[in-house]
Amino acid sequence: MTVEAAESSPACDLASRLVFEVEDDAVLAVQVAAASTRRPLRREQLDISLDGRPIESPATEVTTSRGGRVHILRAREGTLDVRYSATVAGTMMQLVPVDVPGIELAHDEESLVALWQSRYCPSDRLAGFADFEFADVPRGPDLASAVAGWVFERIAYRSGVSDHLDTAIETLGAGEGVCRDFAHLTISLCRALRVPARFVAVYAPGLSPMDFHAVVEARIGSAWEVIDPTRCAPRSSLVRVATGRDAADTAFATTLRGRAALIQCEVTAVVEGDLPADDHRSRVVLD
Repeated sequence: MTVEAAESSPACDLASRLVFEVEDDAVLAVQVAAASTRRPLRREQLDISLDGRPIESPATEVTTSRGGRVHILRAREGTLDVRYSATVAGTMMQLVPVDVPGIELAHDEESLVALWQSRYCPSDRLAGFADFEFADVPRGPDLASAVAGWVFERIAYRSGVSDHLDTAIETLGAGEGVCRDFAHLTISLCRALRVPARFVAVYAPGLSPMDFHAVVEARIGSAWEVIDPTRCAPRSSLVRVATGRDAADTAFATTLRGRAALIQCEVTAVVEGDLPADDHRSRVVLD
């Protein structure tokens, strides 16, 4: 077994603003808060207003099984403004144990769920393609990274070319997409090759243009290694928001009742000092 060197993650200032036009009395699930992890919060604030006035009933927080935090909001007709901000302290990134020359697949619940096909990641339909395309890649700890590198080389990053219904199949056929499309295709190919992989929504300092970002976690030995097939932001500065099978589990806003249209979305994420370097080959684990 080898262990990669640890690296420091910088402290990070996060902020997001979601504005909705509520047409009927509505209930929304908003998932924008930093996940419950070992990185301590120096400060955190969630402000909710309706037509410019603070909303009377507070949000109800629900914690998911993977540490995500969902806030349930109730609002009558009007303009609903949801603002979140936090400062997440820096910490030492975890060491990543890697079994050499191969990896032993863990049969725990997290790994099994991360092997099954899902709404946006129909890995069963890509099994033959993946076996053929990656026939010469060793089935070891570097397989997921090789898949992410393949997606980075083959898929063009272009905004506005996909929509919320596109799966990994459409992305592969189109040869272009945004971060969620890159993540879905990488996850699907990893699962087709029997590597557990899952979708992670994050705040990403260094991302341009700034937005919520999507990356992938692949099970490597006993750890979940984060890989970014877009290579758009340094991984050690990422802050986890939500983790799931695909984007369906990590949506930043979902209308549970009534009607509410998202009319504005703003995201910022900055770190103290310079952005850390990332060669996208070293092993990184998110807290």
